Amino acid sequence: MNSHRRVILKLSGEALAGEKKTGFDEATVQDVAGQALPAVREGVELAVVIGGGNFWRGRSSKNIDRVKADQIGMLATVMNAIYVSEIFRSRGMETEIFTPFACGTMTKLFSKDAANEAFKAGKVVFFAGGTGHPYFSTDTGIVLRAIEMEADEILLAKNIDGVYDSDPAKNPDAKKFDTISIDEVVEKKLGVIDLTASALCADNRVPLAVFSLAGEMSIYKALKGEINGTRITV
Repeated sequence: MNSHRRVILKLSGEALAGEKKTGFDEATVQDVAGQALPAVREGVELAVVIGGGNFWRGRSSKNIDRVKADQIGMLATVMNAIYVSEIFRSRGMETEIFTPFACGTMTKLFSKDAANEAFKAGKVVFFAGGTGHPYFSTDTGIVLRAIEMEADEILLAKNIDGVYDSDPAKNPDAKKFDTISIDEVVEKKLGVIDLTASALCADNRVPLAVFSLAGEMSIYKALKGEINGTRITV
Protein backbone atom coordinates (compact mmCIF):
# COMPACT_ATOMS: atom_id res chain seq x y z
CA MET A 1 0.00 0.00 0.00
CA ASN A 2 1.19 3.52 -0.72
CA SER A 3 2.60 5.46 2.23
CA HIS A 4 0.97 8.77 1.23
CA ARG A 5 -2.68 9.69 1.02
CA ARG A 6 -3.73 8.62 -2.48
CA VAL A 7 -7.05 9.85 -3.79
CA ILE A 8 -8.95 9.83 -7.06
CA LEU A 9 -10.83 13.03 -7.83
CA LYS A 10 -13.81 12.81 -10.16
CA LEU A 11 -14.79 15.99 -11.97
CA SER A 12 -17.80 16.25 -14.24
CA GLY A 13 -17.24 17.56 -17.75
CA GLU A 14 -20.18 19.92 -17.27
CA ALA A 15 -18.54 21.44 -14.20
CA LEU A 16 -15.45 22.29 -16.26
CA ALA A 17 -17.62 24.02 -18.85
CA GLY A 18 -18.81 26.54 -16.27
CA GLU A 19 -21.84 28.61 -17.22
CA LYS A 20 -21.29 27.88 -20.91
CA LYS A 21 -22.40 24.26 -20.29
CA THR A 22 -20.24 23.05 -23.16
CA GLY A 23 -16.53 23.03 -24.01
CA PHE A 24 -14.09 24.46 -21.44
CA ASP A 25 -14.21 27.40 -19.09
CA GLU A 26 -10.53 28.13 -18.44
CA ALA A 27 -11.14 30.17 -15.29
CA THR A 28 -12.96 27.20 -13.72
CA VAL A 29 -10.17 24.78 -14.64
CA GLN A 30 -7.50 27.22 -13.43
CA ASP A 31 -9.31 27.35 -10.08
CA VAL A 32 -9.28 23.53 -9.85
CA ALA A 33 -5.56 23.48 -10.65
CA GLY A 34 -4.85 26.24 -8.16
CA GLN A 35 -6.49 24.23 -5.39
CA ALA A 36 -4.78 20.98 -6.36
CA LEU A 37 -1.29 22.52 -6.44
CA PRO A 38 -0.73 23.04 -2.68
CA ALA A 39 -2.17 19.61 -1.84
CA VAL A 40 0.14 17.91 -4.35
CA ARG A 41 3.12 19.88 -3.00
CA GLU A 42 2.15 18.72 0.49
CA GLY A 43 2.45 15.09 -0.62
CA VAL A 44 -1.06 14.05 -1.66
CA GLU A 45 -0.94 11.51 -4.49
CA LEU A 46 -3.63 12.74 -6.84
CA ALA A 47 -5.34 10.99 -9.72
CA VAL A 48 -8.03 12.77 -11.74
CA VAL A 49 -10.91 11.32 -13.75
CA ILE A 50 -13.09 13.63 -15.83
CA GLY A 51 -16.44 12.89 -17.40
CA GLY A 52 -17.22 13.80 -21.00
CA GLY A 53 -20.58 15.51 -20.62
CA ASN A 54 -19.33 18.91 -21.75
CA PHE A 55 -18.85 17.40 -25.22
CA TRP A 56 -21.06 14.36 -25.57
CA ARG A 57 -24.13 12.76 -24.06
CA GLY A 58 -24.67 10.14 -26.73
CA ARG A 59 -27.16 7.98 -24.90
CA SER A 60 -29.80 10.64 -25.41
CA SER A 61 -29.65 9.97 -29.15
CA LYS A 62 -31.65 7.03 -30.49
CA ASN A 63 -30.04 7.30 -33.91
CA ILE A 64 -26.55 6.17 -32.92
CA ASP A 65 -25.50 2.65 -31.98
CA ARG A 66 -24.84 2.41 -28.22
CA VAL A 67 -21.32 1.03 -28.73
CA LYS A 68 -20.37 3.92 -31.02
CA ALA A 69 -21.99 6.46 -28.71
CA ASP A 70 -19.98 5.13 -25.76
CA GLN A 71 -16.78 5.25 -27.82
CA ILE A 72 -17.37 8.92 -28.62
CA GLY A 73 -17.88 9.50 -24.89
CA MET A 74 -14.57 7.80 -24.11
CA LEU A 75 -12.77 10.08 -26.54
CA ALA A 76 -14.48 13.12 -24.97
CA THR A 77 -12.89 12.16 -21.63
CA VAL A 78 -9.49 11.93 -23.31
CA MET A 79 -9.86 15.45 -24.74
CA ASN A 80 -10.82 16.71 -21.29
CA ALA A 81 -7.85 15.01 -19.66
CA ILE A 82 -5.40 16.51 -22.18
CA TYR A 83 -6.80 20.00 -21.62
CA VAL A 84 -6.94 19.85 -17.84
CA SER A 85 -3.51 18.22 -17.70
CA GLU A 86 -2.05 21.15 -19.62
CA ILE A 87 -3.67 23.66 -17.26
CA PHE A 88 -2.16 21.73 -14.33
CA ARG A 89 1.23 21.88 -16.06
CA SER A 90 0.88 25.63 -16.54
CA ARG A 91 0.61 25.89 -12.74
CA GLY A 92 3.86 23.98 -12.21
CA MET A 93 2.65 20.41 -11.75
CA GLU A 94 3.96 17.42 -13.70
CA THR A 95 1.28 15.16 -15.16
CA GLU A 96 0.80 11.85 -16.93
CA ILE A 97 -2.30 10.71 -18.83
CA PHE A 98 -3.17 7.01 -18.99
CA THR A 99 -5.80 5.42 -21.22
CA PRO A 100 -6.91 1.78 -21.54
CA PHE A 101 -6.41 1.99 -25.31
CA ALA A 102 -3.64 3.41 -27.47
CA CYS A 103 -3.94 7.09 -28.44
CA GLY A 104 -0.72 7.42 -30.38
CA THR A 105 1.73 9.63 -28.51
CA MET A 106 -0.98 11.66 -26.77
CA THR A 107 -1.37 9.35 -23.77
CA LYS A 108 0.30 6.32 -22.23
CA LEU A 109 -1.27 2.88 -22.15
CA PHE A 110 -2.43 2.20 -18.59
CA SER A 111 -0.60 -0.23 -16.37
CA LYS A 112 -0.49 -0.28 -12.59
CA ASP A 113 3.31 -0.27 -12.58
CA ALA A 114 3.53 2.75 -14.90
CA ALA A 115 0.94 4.67 -12.88
CA ASN A 116 2.77 3.88 -9.63
CA GLU A 117 5.99 5.20 -11.17
CA ALA A 118 4.21 8.42 -12.08
CA PHE A 119 2.93 8.78 -8.50
CA LYS A 120 6.42 8.08 -7.17
CA ALA A 121 7.74 10.89 -9.39
CA GLY A 122 5.24 13.30 -7.82
CA LYS A 123 3.07 13.58 -10.91
CA VAL A 124 -0.67 14.16 -11.05
CA VAL A 125 -2.09 11.14 -12.86
CA PHE A 126 -5.06 11.42 -15.23
CA PHE A 127 -7.09 8.31 -16.01
CA ALA A 128 -9.04 8.88 -19.23
CA GLY A 129 -11.09 6.71 -21.56
CA GLY A 130 -13.07 4.94 -18.85
CA THR A 131 -12.65 1.16 -18.87
CA GLY A 132 -12.06 1.21 -22.62
CA HIS A 133 -15.25 -0.78 -23.18
CA PRO A 134 -18.82 0.25 -24.03
CA TYR A 135 -21.65 -0.27 -21.54
CA PHE A 136 -19.43 0.77 -18.61
CA SER A 137 -19.75 4.28 -17.20
CA THR A 138 -17.08 6.69 -16.03
CA ASP A 139 -18.26 5.74 -12.52
CA THR A 140 -17.23 2.13 -13.10
CA GLY A 141 -13.93 3.26 -14.62
CA ILE A 142 -13.04 5.40 -11.62
CA VAL A 143 -13.86 2.65 -9.10
CA LEU A 144 -11.87 0.12 -11.12
CA ARG A 145 -8.82 2.41 -11.12
CA ALA A 146 -9.27 3.13 -7.39
CA ILE A 147 -9.19 -0.60 -6.65
CA GLU A 148 -6.21 -1.27 -8.92
CA MET A 149 -4.21 1.66 -7.56
CA GLU A 150 -5.17 0.99 -3.92
CA ALA A 151 -6.55 4.51 -3.51
CA ASP A 152 -7.58 5.60 -0.03
CA GLU A 153 -10.72 7.36 -1.21
CA ILE A 154 -12.72 8.49 -4.23
CA LEU A 155 -13.71 12.16 -4.14
CA LEU A 156 -16.75 13.20 -6.17
CA ALA A 157 -16.85 16.94 -6.86
CA LYS A 158 -20.43 17.84 -7.76
CA ASN A 159 -22.68 20.85 -8.18
CA ILE A 160 -24.45 19.86 -4.94
CA ASP A 161 -22.92 19.86 -1.46
CA GLY A 162 -23.54 16.23 -0.56
CA VAL A 163 -26.01 13.35 -0.73
CA TYR A 164 -29.67 14.09 0.08
CA ASP A 165 -32.65 11.80 0.64
CA SER A 166 -34.46 13.65 -2.18
CA ASP A 167 -33.73 16.40 -4.68
CA PRO A 168 -33.18 19.61 -2.63
CA ALA A 169 -34.00 21.69 -5.70
CA LYS A 170 -37.51 20.21 -5.65
CA ASN A 171 -37.97 19.44 -1.97
CA PRO A 172 -37.09 22.22 0.53
CA ASP A 173 -37.28 19.64 3.34
CA ALA A 174 -34.70 17.33 1.75
CA LYS A 175 -32.34 15.88 4.35
CA LYS A 176 -28.59 15.86 3.77
CA PHE A 177 -26.59 12.90 5.00
CA ASP A 178 -23.26 13.55 6.75
CA THR A 179 -22.48 9.83 6.46
CA ILE A 180 -24.27 7.03 4.63
CA SER A 181 -23.28 3.50 3.62
CA ILE A 182 -22.96 2.45 0.01
CA ASP A 183 -25.62 -0.20 0.68
CA GLU A 184 -28.07 2.50 1.80
CA VAL A 185 -27.25 4.57 -1.29
CA VAL A 186 -28.22 1.60 -3.46
CA GLU A 187 -31.27 0.65 -1.36
CA LYS A 188 -32.64 4.21 -1.37
CA LYS A 189 -31.81 4.61 -5.08
CA LEU A 190 -29.95 7.87 -4.43
CA GLY A 191 -27.99 7.58 -7.68
CA VAL A 192 -24.62 8.82 -6.45
CA ILE A 193 -22.84 6.35 -8.71
CA ASP A 194 -24.36 3.63 -10.86
CA LEU A 195 -25.13 0.12 -9.63
CA THR A 196 -22.10 -1.57 -11.20
CA ALA A 197 -19.75 0.97 -9.62
CA SER A 198 -21.59 0.72 -6.28
CA ALA A 199 -21.20 -3.06 -6.23
CA LEU A 200 -17.47 -2.76 -6.98
CA CYS A 201 -17.08 -0.23 -4.14
CA ALA A 202 -18.93 -2.46 -1.69
CA ASP A 203 -17.08 -5.64 -2.66
CA ASN A 204 -13.65 -4.00 -2.53
CA ARG A 205 -14.28 -1.62 0.37
CA VAL A 206 -13.53 1.63 -1.44
CA PRO A 207 -14.95 4.64 0.47
CA LEU A 208 -16.25 7.74 -1.30
CA ALA A 209 -16.98 11.34 -0.42
CA VAL A 210 -19.29 13.80 -2.16
CA PHE A 211 -18.67 17.54 -1.87
CA SER A 212 -19.54 20.76 -3.66
CA LEU A 213 -17.14 22.03 -6.30
CA ALA A 214 -18.38 25.54 -5.55
CA GLY A 215 -17.27 25.67 -1.90
CA GLU A 216 -14.31 27.88 -1.03
CA MET A 217 -11.09 25.84 -1.47
CA SER A 218 -13.34 22.76 -1.42
CA ILE A 219 -11.05 20.67 -3.62
CA TYR A 220 -7.95 21.45 -1.55
CA LYS A 221 -9.81 20.64 1.67
CA ALA A 222 -11.19 17.39 0.23
CA LEU A 223 -7.75 16.32 -1.00
CA LYS A 224 -6.44 16.83 2.53
CA GLY A 225 -9.29 14.80 4.02
CA GLU A 226 -11.67 17.57 5.10
CA ILE A 227 -15.11 16.83 3.68
CA ASN A 228 -17.97 19.30 4.13
CA GLY A 229 -20.35 17.12 2.15
CA THR A 230 -21.18 13.44 2.63
CA ARG A 231 -18.93 10.48 3.37
CA ILE A 232 -20.06 7.18 1.87
CA THR A 233 -18.83 4.26 3.93
CA VAL A 234 -18.28 0.64 2.90
